[in-house]
Amino acid sequence: MARHFRPPFNLCPSPGVLLPGARGERHTTAGMASMEENFPRGGIQKKPTGTTGKKAKPKFEQDNLFDVHHEEQTQKRKRSEGDHRKQKKFKADIKAPAKDIAISIEPLTIKELCEGMLFLGCIKEVTVFELVISLPNGLTGFVPVTHISDAYSELLSKQVTQGELLEDLNSLSDLYSPGMLVRCVVTSVEKSADGRRSIKLSINPKSVNKGLSASALTSGMLLSGFVSSVEDHGYLIDIGVSGTHAFLPHQKAQNYIKAVKRGSDLKIGQSLNCVIEEVKNEGRVVRLSADRSEVAASIATEQQNWTLSNLLPGLVVKAQVQKVAPLGVSLTFLSSFTGIVDFMHVDPEKSTNYSPNQMVKACILSTHPTSKVVRLTLRQAFLHPGGSPNQLSNDRIGAVVEESTVKAFYKQFGAVFQLDDGMLAFARPKHLSKTRKSFKPAAFKAGCKHKCRIIDYSLMDEMCIVSLKHQIIEARFLRYEDIHTGDVMQGKVLSLKPIGMQVKVTDGIKGLVPSMHLADVILKQPEKKYNVGDEVRCRVLECNPAEKKLFLTLKKTLVQSKLPVLSSYEDAEPGLITHGFVVCAREFGCIVKFYNDVKGLVPKNELSSEPISCPDKVFHDGQVVKVMVLKCEPQQERLLLSFRLSSRTVPEGRSECIPKKKQQVKYQIGEMVDVEVLKKNENGLEVSILEDGGNVIAWLPTVHLSDFVANSKLLWHCLQEGDVLPRVMCLSDKGDRIILCRKSAVISAVQEEQVVRSFSEIQPGVLLIGYVRKVMPFGVFVEFPFGVTGLAPKVSMSDKFVTDTKDHFVVGQTVIAKVMSIDEEKQRVLLSLKVSECSSGDSAAESFSLLNQYFKEVEEIRNLLRRREESGLARCVCELVPGKELQLVVQDVMEDGSALFSGGCVRGLTVTATRYHLGGKNVIPGEKAKGLVLHVDAITSKVYVSLREELLKKRAKQRLTKNSQHPAIVQHIAEEFAIVSLLDSGRLAAIPIASHFNDTFRFDSEKLKVGQRIYATLKMVKANDLGVLLAVQDPAKKNAFVRDRKESETALEETLAAAVKHSLSLGDIVTGTVKSVKPTHVTVAIDDKLTGSIHASRILDEVPIHSFPTYTLKAGQKVTARVIGGRDVNTHRYLPITHPHFTRSVPELSIRPSEIEGEVETMRDDTREKLGPYNTGQTVTCFVRKYNTLKNWLEVEVTPDVRGRVPRLLLSLNTKVLKHPEKNFKNGQALSATVTGTDATETNLFLSLTGIQSLEPGTITVGMVAKMIPHIGLTITLPGGKAGKVSIFHLSDKYTESPLSDFKIGKVVRCYILSNENGKIQLSLRQSRLNPRNSRKVEDVEITCIKDVKKGQLVRGYVKSVTPSGVFFGLSASLLGRILFQNVSPYFVQKHSLYEKYLPEGKLLTAKVLDVNKKENHVELSLLPEDTEMPSVLPESLGLPRCGAEEEKREEDNKEKKEEVKMKRKQRRVNSESEQETKPKKRKFSPADENDSGIEVYYREEEDGDQEEEAAKKKSKIRKCGEVPRLQVSAGFTWDEDMNALEVPVLNQKEESSESEEEEENLQSKKKQTKKEKELEKQKKEKELCKLEAALMDPSRQPQSADDFDRLVLSSPNSSILWLQYMAFHLQATEIEKARAVAERALKTICFREEQEKLNVWVALLNLENMYGTEETLMKVFERAVQYNEPLKVFQHLCDIYASSEKYKQAEELYHTMLRRFRQEKSVWLKYASFLLKQGQTEATHRLLERALKALPTKEHVDVISRFAQLEFRFGDPEHAKALFESTLNSYPKRTDIWSIYMDIMIKQGSQKEIRDIFERVIHLNLAPKKMKFFFKRYLDYEKKYGTTETVMAVKTAALEYVEAKSSLADT
Repeated sequence: MARHFRPPFNLCPSPGVLLPGARGERHTTAGMASMEENFPRGGIQKKPTGTTGKKAKPKFEQDNLFDVHHEEQTQKRKRSEGDHRKQKKFKADIKAPAKDIAISIEPLTIKELCEGMLFLGCIKEVTVFELVISLPNGLTGFVPVTHISDAYSELLSKQVTQGELLEDLNSLSDLYSPGMLVRCVVTSVEKSADGRRSIKLSINPKSVNKGLSASALTSGMLLSGFVSSVEDHGYLIDIGVSGTHAFLPHQKAQNYIKAVKRGSDLKIGQSLNCVIEEVKNEGRVVRLSADRSEVAASIATEQQNWTLSNLLPGLVVKAQVQKVAPLGVSLTFLSSFTGIVDFMHVDPEKSTNYSPNQMVKACILSTHPTSKVVRLTLRQAFLHPGGSPNQLSNDRIGAVVEESTVKAFYKQFGAVFQLDDGMLAFARPKHLSKTRKSFKPAAFKAGCKHKCRIIDYSLMDEMCIVSLKHQIIEARFLRYEDIHTGDVMQGKVLSLKPIGMQVKVTDGIKGLVPSMHLADVILKQPEKKYNVGDEVRCRVLECNPAEKKLFLTLKKTLVQSKLPVLSSYEDAEPGLITHGFVVCAREFGCIVKFYNDVKGLVPKNELSSEPISCPDKVFHDGQVVKVMVLKCEPQQERLLLSFRLSSRTVPEGRSECIPKKKQQVKYQIGEMVDVEVLKKNENGLEVSILEDGGNVIAWLPTVHLSDFVANSKLLWHCLQEGDVLPRVMCLSDKGDRIILCRKSAVISAVQEEQVVRSFSEIQPGVLLIGYVRKVMPFGVFVEFPFGVTGLAPKVSMSDKFVTDTKDHFVVGQTVIAKVMSIDEEKQRVLLSLKVSECSSGDSAAESFSLLNQYFKEVEEIRNLLRRREESGLARCVCELVPGKELQLVVQDVMEDGSALFSGGCVRGLTVTATRYHLGGKNVIPGEKAKGLVLHVDAITSKVYVSLREELLKKRAKQRLTKNSQHPAIVQHIAEEFAIVSLLDSGRLAAIPIASHFNDTFRFDSEKLKVGQRIYATLKMVKANDLGVLLAVQDPAKKNAFVRDRKESETALEETLAAAVKHSLSLGDIVTGTVKSVKPTHVTVAIDDKLTGSIHASRILDEVPIHSFPTYTLKAGQKVTARVIGGRDVNTHRYLPITHPHFTRSVPELSIRPSEIEGEVETMRDDTREKLGPYNTGQTVTCFVRKYNTLKNWLEVEVTPDVRGRVPRLLLSLNTKVLKHPEKNFKNGQALSATVTGTDATETNLFLSLTGIQSLEPGTITVGMVAKMIPHIGLTITLPGGKAGKVSIFHLSDKYTESPLSDFKIGKVVRCYILSNENGKIQLSLRQSRLNPRNSRKVEDVEITCIKDVKKGQLVRGYVKSVTPSGVFFGLSASLLGRILFQNVSPYFVQKHSLYEKYLPEGKLLTAKVLDVNKKENHVELSLLPEDTEMPSVLPESLGLPRCGAEEEKREEDNKEKKEEVKMKRKQRRVNSESEQETKPKKRKFSPADENDSGIEVYYREEEDGDQEEEAAKKKSKIRKCGEVPRLQVSAGFTWDEDMNALEVPVLNQKEESSESEEEEENLQSKKKQTKKEKELEKQKKEKELCKLEAALMDPSRQPQSADDFDRLVLSSPNSSILWLQYMAFHLQATEIEKARAVAERALKTICFREEQEKLNVWVALLNLENMYGTEETLMKVFERAVQYNEPLKVFQHLCDIYASSEKYKQAEELYHTMLRRFRQEKSVWLKYASFLLKQGQTEATHRLLERALKALPTKEHVDVISRFAQLEFRFGDPEHAKALFESTLNSYPKRTDIWSIYMDIMIKQGSQKEIRDIFERVIHLNLAPKKMKFFFKRYLDYEKKYGTTETVMAVKTAALEYVEAKSSLADT
């Protein structure tokens, strides 16, 4: 250690010596006067005494140094030893005036902290078990509850041992509050696993006042103490000074007690600042005062005899400024001490105004135990003891400050900022930029502005801690206070424990997921699902910022729930539906828990519509349920719930509650949106929905990109980020993301309502379009839109025999399924995917529509590629189409006979021709050839070509006709189609491979082969953009393999009611019975099998409007009807009588008298013919089918085969009707409508219930809000699909601050048409336009043109913009006014940004018209308060100067400045003269003027710094010559390394430093040593060796090396503790092998009789192998241990080791082995039970008890059951434990030991009623009198403690009755 010390005058800062320039100062032993004499500094050389000037300068300096050293020693000897205080002063004075040494005062960092360092801290937070303390320079420490004071710790331990709450013991929050200043001492600085350091502190006065002794106490001292006991006349205070009793009288504490307001008395453990009033008996008795005024006025003085060893933080001292430096100030205080003040603790108001020798008041902040550095503060808040620093409002932390100004920047320590509210803030270097590399110092010059976020507040620095990091500014959660119940967040798994999972949310926020909340179901082995480090998505269940507790849930249903969050009883309004989770299911019902620990009861009758006898069997703990609130009493915290959601009517007043929640789900199933690709993943695309401004993110799976698997792959391959996909449908909006679909078949099914929305809508025989969800070996699961799922079993999957389901279907494939059967109880649907059952029968039409759709999609993909600007491959692929001829060059011929080609037009593509397509030509590489493109595969970039002559030769063009048949040759087979060449014309055509969506599998014999001859029927005679004709394979000439149908299948089909074969024909009269009445049709049973249908239009000849014709018929009524047509079973299309399937249709009937008697109209097959008779303007009667909420139209039926649609805006002119159209139009209701046209597909009529709307100016109509444009107005959709605009000036007759707040998209409004020119419609929503008669007074009159504006008029309008030329102000949609800046505000404003801040766009203001220029259309306005009589737009609080007073003020300021400058100059002259008189050699120092810019001061300081640096460089050069020998080791240095490391108590630091100096001297002059000197050196070394030996002999000394341990184990070879410490010593140095070797030595050395000692070593060795070894090495040690010790003990120890290291699987396996080997040992069963219960495996424990009772002898049973029950009480289910005790006591009622145990446990855990019941049962037992007396006594004791006088008397009476009964029995 000694070698590291340098002389105290060395300019290089070193760890051992602290100079004024290096982290404060500890004074050494020489006076300043001698220092100035002997050490000329700053370049001024004095003639040294006792030396000559002959030697060179470096040598001269060197000699001088040694002279000082000797002189210092002589001074020491001369000094009188008794005057201790004088010596201290003298020692401290050595460097006080040494001002020329460079000062580098640095803020404190955590690295400089050490154990024993004293601090003044401020309490930041108070928790249950610790105090969080704010320390200087932004540091934070923690005081555990055990480090408060000895008296408080005694109370704590007393409470723990008694197990009861003590009245005297107050919680930390009762004793302490944030903002209190406390003295504390560092006990340790620990480093956590993630590299963070944690500072542990103590405020125990024993530790804080350790340096004080009884003799050192004097009156006036300010000490901190703790109340240790409360006496009659005052309090005993623990001040931590041994042998001293401190007393605080009552009257001296009253003032403090009143101020603190914590009760009428001080409490034990309460912290106090006290002033010593009187010291008696040499410090053994001290009287204190806690009077606030006395404490606040206390100042530490020299008379109080403070020393460096006992100087305390918190003392206020008078100090003198010694030196001012950029990083702070150095001070001298108490005449002999020097301290430092860093830049964070300089008084901010005087930061640049300190000058040397200035007297200031300062407070000690910290003292270092070894370097003795004293840090002080000059901040005002700390200069009055007992006060507290300024605090920051809690809502300010976390705030983002848009503009913070850099005040100062310190390269290594960070930057100081001034925030927008004037507060100072500090940012550490790591918070100034994202990384070190990205840091730019230029951006932190004084005055620069930055955006930052307040992340903390340092109470001790009175500064905010800020961060400029972007991720922290943008962070959603910074503190626990930012987290709200119900928030969804991402986290990272930190650890898995029995209680749950710990999740890291951000750096400072951790949460717990209780084991119940790890999944929707309870996980037995969560480690299989979650790994440490996994990202999880969770939701906040409860957050308690005060205790820093955060509870989360991972239950998917709760996380994804869109229902409202129920987090307080006040929110629980009746009718609210939300998600909760079951926490208890009993016979009375279920208890359901929500967020923030809100609980409610679902009574038994509300669990289900069906009665449930045992709720605990139906519901399980943790189950997520959807509940409805029935009743809530917030004050009593009672909540009544129901699981019956659908059957209950919502109470009045809550009618809109549930729909409002539904509106939050933005996108409904079936809604069409345009999307932009954000990101491509392997299985899909992440997209943003453009309709919502790109803010909504959705997911488009790859399989949903197309109905065709090949196109899905191709589109995914071709899409890039940024591409837009139009018309994509929302498929589901469950949970956190929206799933989209682009399958055209699925989209059209949803749009045409060919879907089922719920299970109840499914009917057998219906065909539905869906997609494969899962392929299983037993069948295929098919999902349909709206979430309904069904199963197609293996037998119903295909007409062909299914070997492997995966050969037939793939996940995501589009299919058409037929519903075969439904199971309503289990909600299961069985489907068929057989083509024979799912197709319409027209295979040619179906296969062609598939092919056509496929090629349309391919063309869309090509167009997408063409639009890309980049050239190359994509463009090349687009230009190549089948049938194109290419000039190629043969590149290579492959082994299989195929050839590869290259060419200029196919660069980058692979061009190949198969052997067949080479046409028998022998091609050679390099040969040129002509090829015809057959197919281009964009994914693999392959082009398939043919060189066959018949394809290449030119033929005369033939005219082809549609549906003509042609022989063709298959040329190429792709995934979805085949390319064929027509034999007669040579043209290429594409034919589909599949004839149906479900036609996916073909046997090898059925597959098309290249070269095969087929017949093709042309469906498209013009080649499409892809160069091919479209055709289908002729069905007549296909060799399709169809399996013979079984009779059972045919029978099944025939039994379907709808498909009964009949012989009815058009016009037949039939009679039948009404079977059921539906809104738009009536079902009639014609005979037992045949069913017909009567449409609503076919019941009456004259239908009254608003009537319901179908309800004129009743079920069971006989009717006579006439057949007018038939309807197809599968498609529900109407069939003409000539249709081949008419005989298998549902007959359509009519009972209209005119049709029964007259002629029947033939129902038309062609849609155009159906709609032909209906003309625009014609009035028709229609019947409401339903209101389509997705499309916002009313669907109606005119006749059985004609349907219509009425758009929402044409339903009524009444906005109330349009608000809820589904309520105003009932299904089956007859309406009169006007035909307005037909839809694009001409399958439906467009109708209107309000006639044909005219949009002429002046008319009033209805519209719907389509778009809201801030500060502009609304876009309204009008009837007929047109759009109109509403300006913000036409929204109302009275302008408001936020005019658009009353509107939302979709709102229906009445509009007045102002104009309709060039297709642009202008509207008004003003009531004065809509209801001119009823409208009230118009507050803001319409301004249509400049003529409406008059000079001097007051007008209201909205701010349009702020420009350099003024503020532009909107008066109407067409007129703008201007406000010049001098007319905006009466204040003088320099920054125009202030106008933008206080005059944002859209702000409503009142202005006065100053001037109107009609020619130039200009209006000048004013906002000045004198014009408008309104407050100024810029508030007075800004403190801006008024415009008129500005110039006068400037003149006054100038005069004041001149006078101040004159005064300062005079003062400076006087100061400098006086300084020169006292210290002529000192440099002048001029502080900056108050109004000075500060530049001059900094310049002067830099000059000073430069000169000091030069001086330092000169000195270092001089030193360098002599530094080399310092590295040499003296020849006499022969001790080994371990000797050096030993702590030698005899050597103190002072002597060590002097030794180091002597050693250096010896190194320099060893050549000149005389005999006498050598003898002296020898004697000195002998003395040192003696000291060393004495240290080694010291019994209290701890071993510090292997040799020390060897010596100890030799003296005590049988002590296992020593051996274990020896092992631990090696493990600390991670020397595992050495630790093993020590263990083996111990096992050989310890005597064989010392079994326990040996076992201890074996256990340690097992622990070592478990931590550092492998499973194999552990097992080897275990096997040896079992041989040498009692096996059971070794087994048990290993089980404990496994459990503590969380190796639960290994522990369980070992327990199983123990149960087999030691099955008769009771302790093994109990230990295993305890292990299982700690794991939460209660069921396994119950099973274990049964096994234990079978294995153990009967006499042990009662004891085992009792012990199991006790374990259940501690770790498991208390209810089950009670049941065990009850059953045991029923069997063994006289076992008093069991009764006693049961009572003890119940007294701790049970209710008073349960405990009294047990006592009552016991005292009525028939036991021996001695035992009864014991129980009566216990009962009486219990009642005395917890009961009342009545209950005590009752027990005594019962005891008396028992005694009397016994005595009477004895008498008889």
